[in-house]
Amino acid sequence: MTTLTSHTARWPTALLWTAQIAAAAMFLLAGTLKLTGAAPMVQVFAAIGIGQWFRYVTGTIEVVSALLLLVPSLAFFGASAMAATMIGAVITHLAIVGGNPAPAIGLLATTLAIAWARRPR
Repeated sequence: MTTLTSHTARWPTALLWTAQIAAAAMFLLAGTLKLTGAAPMVQVFAAIGIGQWFRYVTGTIEVVSALLLLVPSLAFFGASAMAATMIGAVITHLAIVGGNPAPAIGLLATTLAIAWARRPR
């Protein structure tokens, strides 16, 4: 009985870590593409109309937040920063650049769940 209880107590932690690692990988990739000036990212930020400096800011937030997601004591801060960024991404998709906002909505839900699970107690 102890083994079953111990096993069932581990699955939420494993699920949380899986979400954190997956989100970190996605944000690291997206942020790197923004920072290296990948043509599709340059086009998207040109369509937004604020300027390419915003691509660098967003890419930096994504890369730094991805790294924070991998440190349990800092994951709340990384997830919170990315949730705010994803709110902006959803609004941008809906109001400016078009396209499917579903990936941004999925990442928003994931980062909100991580922030809630890793919130300071």
